[in-house]
Amino acid sequence: MDLSAEALDKSLKARVTRVATKAAAYADEVDRVGRFPREAVDAMKAERLLSLMIPKKFGGEGLSYSEIAEVCTLLGQACAASAMIFAMHQIKVSSLVEHGEDAAWHEDFMRRVAAAQLLLGSATTEGGIGGNLRNSICAIEVKDGVCRLEKDATVISYARESDAILITSRSHKDAASSDQVMTVFLKDQYTLEQTHVWDTLGMRGTCSDGFLFRGEAPAEQILPHPFAEIAAQSMLAASHLLWSALWYGIAVDAFTRSQNFLRAAARKAPGTQPPGLVQLAEISSELQTIRSTILTGLSTFEDARKNSDRLSSMGFAVAMNNIKVAASEKILTVINQAMRICGIMGYKNGTPYSLGRHLRDAHSAELMISNDRILANTSQMLLVHKQDTSLLG
Repeated sequence: MDLSAEALDKSLKARVTRVATKAAAYADEVDRVGRFPREAVDAMKAERLLSLMIPKKFGGEGLSYSEIAEVCTLLGQACAASAMIFAMHQIKVSSLVEHGEDAAWHEDFMRRVAAAQLLLGSATTEGGIGGNLRNSICAIEVKDGVCRLEKDATVISYARESDAILITSRSHKDAASSDQVMTVFLKDQYTLEQTHVWDTLGMRGTCSDGFLFRGEAPAEQILPHPFAEIAAQSMLAASHLLWSALWYGIAVDAFTRSQNFLRAAARKAPGTQPPGLVQLAEISSELQTIRSTILTGLSTFEDARKNSDRLSSMGFAVAMNNIKVAASEKILTVINQAMRICGIMGYKNGTPYSLGRHLRDAHSAELMISNDRILANTSQMLLVHKQDTSLLG
């Protein structure tokens, strides 16, 4: 089920399919023991998926956000944790692509990411800020061309497996909490002291432990644009759209399992309508709504990228927020309906129709940047922003 009208070419789709096959083979084990999906990520590197978004002039393939979203969906159908790692890596790449050009170190770093298939991690959360990535307590210190940073990062997904981490902080010790920068630290430029353990309901393979991060690097590794600009113009949209695409993939696989369950039931009792068939039609309708929501968001983002003012506008932020909230809530409806169709065979682990992992992984969607926080921010913007209610925009 293609997410985008801008479908992947056959060669790329074959590469992604090989990675998805590998990811699916280990998905249950990754979830059960909460380990990093090494096999899937190694396959991503072997198929050169980690540089898909990097421009061709820097050694990548220059794929659009719509194409990257389609890859997220295909991987999401196989292993949500593997898909989330891919998505989070691409979100970091988007910061480099959109805000690192014309900066010599960051252009060279994109070449290194493409050549060596480096995996990028992210450290935007911090103890004491309540999950608000647009505020920092820690501040970067710059002296004699060297930057130093210590951060109590409550969550750094796949931190120990990352080849580099992009981390946020205040721009200097006297800066306001919202005056932030993002810095790239390479693996040999930081240390990690574990402070929290990632033992969770779902998305267990992302290994999102907490760490005390200490880094030291040349100051040129600080991205040249303020994090406020990075967040508004690339990170917000990339996060909401790519996450939504992989969540859609989870829902698609739940639908497929319930469809296969009903087909098996129909073969056992020819000429009868198996219970749950009407619910399957309802799930199909929900999936179409989720898909349309994401496609609209991708189109809105691509159009907005032509105008930096529009990217930073309240209207754009409201639109992206609404997509994340809608997708994260609707996938749970789909998976619950699929569970009702499959019954005990969906409830049990180890069957072709098992949906426990899907349901647990999907519950993370409302919490990854809490929907309550997003809705609170949206409500404040709606006090001064007129909602676009036209059909054609």
